[in-house]
Amino acid sequence: MEQAALAGEILNQALPYIQRFQGSTFVIKYGGSAMQDRPSLRGVIRNVLLLQLVGIRPILVHGGGPEIDALAERLGKGERRSIDGLRVTDEDTMEIVEMALAGKANKALVAEVQACGGKAIGLSGRDGGLLVGEPISEELGRVGRILHVHPEAVQMACDHGFVPIVCPIASDSAGSALNVNADSAAAALAGALGARKLFLLTDTAGVYGDPSDRESLISQLGRSEARAMITSGRASRGMIPKIEAALRALEDGVESVHFVDGGLPNALLIEVFTDRGIGTMMSR
Repeated sequence: MEQAALAGEILNQALPYIQRFQGSTFVIKYGGSAMQDRPSLRGVIRNVLLLQLVGIRPILVHGGGPEIDALAERLGKGERRSIDGLRVTDEDTMEIVEMALAGKANKALVAEVQACGGKAIGLSGRDGGLLVGEPISEELGRVGRILHVHPEAVQMACDHGFVPIVCPIASDSAGSALNVNADSAAAALAGALGARKLFLLTDTAGVYGDPSDRESLISQLGRSEARAMITSGRASRGMIPKIEAALRALEDGVESVHFVDGGLPNALLIEVFTDRGIGTMMSR
């Protein structure tokens, strides 16, 4: 009965939001850990296809940390090393990252969209020069930051009714692969596309004022408060790159960024089409 009431609430409030957002681009970043639960994954995909059906242009950017870890273990690569939440990526690890993300996780999402009745096309950030970057530091190896985005391939896919699914691998000036944080890639892509909204789907309900207190969820987060959370250390390590990505997206012209628990049923629809929303929102 509760689910039926929630569905009724979404339908009752949806029309003005559909009218407002028709023709808008939404970039949706789906975290690697959130993708592990198959029913939740299928629910997110159905939400994405419904957004497309009502005239919104959705673009998925995905991570894939668990897939990388599993493949690295099978290949005997050894234990993962990270610096400030970023995976240290030598040349061998870069090959594993590209196999796990572009070869496995990306195509699994394409297959899931098509199993739900939609059309999808998988893209690496190296396809069509979509994401161009440079290494962040010698210590991190092939971990990169994005310098330029050329979104023509993504726009063409949307124009022809496909959901573009992008994995966060960029090219450097020599054409070699770079491992890019998926939140950063989604933010850069959202800015380049003039997206109206960026959604960061994770396995948490949003941004907490105190990461140890589940009652401290922040529904509206200002940019100055977000920066203060990073500098003061109140933001948990895993949330720091997400907040930094959100700030970049807003600076690049994205209207709002939403931190949403991708495991909650119909979380995307509730956030987009209801007055109360869900999770944490940052806006310009």
